[in-house]
Amino acid sequence: MPPQPAQQIPGVYHRRIGDIVVTAISDGYLDGALDVMRNINLEKAHQVLRDAFRPARRTSVNAFLIHSKGRIAIVDTGSGNYLLPTAGFVQRNLVAAGIDPKSIDTVLLTHMHPDHSAGLTDMSNGQLLFPNAELVMHENEPAHWFDDGAMAQADERSRKLYFLAGREQVAPYKNRTRLFRQGEVFPGVTAVPCLGHTPGHTAYLIASGNDQLMIWGDTVHVPEVQTAFPDAGMAFDTDLAAAAASRKRMFDRVCTDGVLIAGMHLHFPAFSHLARRGDAYALYPEAWVHTLDAT
Repeated sequence: MPPQPAQQIPGVYHRRIGDIVVTAISDGYLDGALDVMRNINLEKAHQVLRDAFRPARRTSVNAFLIHSKGRIAIVDTGSGNYLLPTAGFVQRNLVAAGIDPKSIDTVLLTHMHPDHSAGLTDMSNGQLLFPNAELVMHENEPAHWFDDGAMAQADERSRKLYFLAGREQVAPYKNRTRLFRQGEVFPGVTAVPCLGHTPGHTAYLIASGNDQLMIWGDTVHVPEVQTAFPDAGMAFDTDLAAAAASRKRMFDRVCTDGVLIAGMHLHFPAFSHLARRGDAYALYPEAWVHTLDAT
């Protein structure tokens, strides 16, 4: 009798957007309590999760490869070896996808939080995990996280987890960093600043032919709750009000335009549509397909 399976298949999923192929890469997940949510009655939040058959806050962590014009970019890098052991699998899943990290020429960061940028560098030895890549992000990100005055005003946890860790993660890429305000940042990819969650938080719109995909970064962290209650934010939003305003603008945009979305904390493989439901919204994950034909 063959042995029972002991582990899942790799977290890799491909989706064609016109002539561009986007590959979702799972970094794993992070479990935590709901008390990090803000502007939401926590009992209502718990009830939303119970109604969705999710007894607790389990946050998927995703990265996305973009194969365009003979080049490869990765949007965010996962959490490396910095956070919980349930995450940090980007490098393993890149290998499973047949991608050598040395072949990736661009890293597009949505922002400098550790579940997005800690996978840039092996924190145990300072080794670059994407040794041939240019690091690309909004100009507000390093301006904020390298600001000693802003760090002095943060609590101890934030100083360590966001300011100091962020500096360590991006410092090895200092001589290969490109900053932007907006516009095209990679072939077929346009930066869409969504400031608030962090000062430089950015989504990326991928467009080819008639197809579009909005990788909306951390527009949501707890998808079921924040689509039902768009004002609900997180304790780690740098500017809670601005993050909520950006979230509502993004919700309105993707609904109005009917744009396919993906996100770093949507449940893997993350490709979904968002629909209005009165004053709230609902997420509809795209059906899994076994070809690379656009759907």
